[in-house]
Amino acid sequence: MIRFVVIFTLLTSLGLSAEDVPVPTVIPVAPTEIPRIADDESRVSVLGYHDFSETGKETAMRIRTSKFRKQMETLRQLGITVISMDDFISWKKGEKSIPAQSALITFDDGWRSVYTDAFPILKEFGYPFTLFLYKNYVDGGGKAMTIPMIQEMMKTGATIGSHSVSHPYPLTFKAQRKKSPDAYDAFLRKEIGESKRFLESKLKVKVRGYCYPGGFYTEEMLPLTKEFGYTQSYTVLPGKVKRSTPDETVPRYMILGNYDKVFELATTFRDAQAPAAPGTLAAAPQTTPYPVSPEPGAIINSRLPEISADLSTVENLDPSKLVMKVSGFGEVPANFSEKSKKISWKVNRRLRQPSCQVSITWKNTAGKAPETPLRWSFQIDREATYLPDGE
Repeated sequence: MIRFVVIFTLLTSLGLSAEDVPVPTVIPVAPTEIPRIADDESRVSVLGYHDFSETGKETAMRIRTSKFRKQMETLRQLGITVISMDDFISWKKGEKSIPAQSALITFDDGWRSVYTDAFPILKEFGYPFTLFLYKNYVDGGGKAMTIPMIQEMMKTGATIGSHSVSHPYPLTFKAQRKKSPDAYDAFLRKEIGESKRFLESKLKVKVRGYCYPGGFYTEEMLPLTKEFGYTQSYTVLPGKVKRSTPDETVPRYMILGNYDKVFELATTFRDAQAPAAPGTLAAAPQTTPYPVSPEPGAIINSRLPEISADLSTVENLDPSKLVMKVSGFGEVPANFSEKSKKISWKVNRRLRQPSCQVSITWKNTAGKAPETPLRWSFQIDREATYLPDGE
């Protein structure tokens, strides 16, 4: 039975352990018949961004415009060469050489702020970049980019990549998979193939890169990306890219607006860092259907945090059936507020592991449990190890 590969979102490069996390079974994908190109000394750090604002609250998905400018300046100061997608593809094929320390800049979804905030900075520095767009958000109004904006950026260094049709999340994949193998295959073909056809037709450009929405992928997707003509497919798993890195699962550092260490790791070139394997913890924004704290994928500096979830939108919740489990503690005596519908628990023994996983389950008044429990992960900064107990 084929099961989902779930990409958790924490920093493996900070020493995360996944021993408390059940790892999904993965059916191996047959190796490609095309031999891998021999490695050279070059390494590429693929940077992933989402939204920008100088005044809005910084989150995992949103970064200060001024901070982005400083990061672009840092790349120049460190001597890291920003390469284009074409250069990256040619290097991966062994057709050209690139500097030993290189970066590839990518933007997911198609936020208008990429055009208004990031694009002027990229032009100022002369950096090429890639837009991973999903079909339903192109010309989507509101905070979405328009076709004219995209076309203007294409004239000044932008490469276009695909990010699916509707940006589906795991529950959507699960629902489609339950229907039948044929229905699931048709769903994947539409998401992966139709987005490419749309972008190529609309923008008159060859689309060669695919970005897995939310970092989630199943083994069925890997051969389909090749079938539809994608050269590389990108994850949200951190790690430097080598020539021998599999093209189907290229790692990226998702640059968080609320924690600068991710960018520091992305711009630190030591010996090659192998990308994390599917089913392990990685640095990328997670998503949860309900507000939680610490935020999904957050890196905190306290080992005695309060863990909570806002379940006010859950219909007919039966508080007596609420269960919170925390890695290293098991089931914990969480409190539930009838007024705010918030479940919370203050950690009473300092977290010793660099990562913490939380799950919350419940039933409604009819005795029915949600299709999947609420699960998320966060990380404790290594430096917090040295904080006093009274932090």
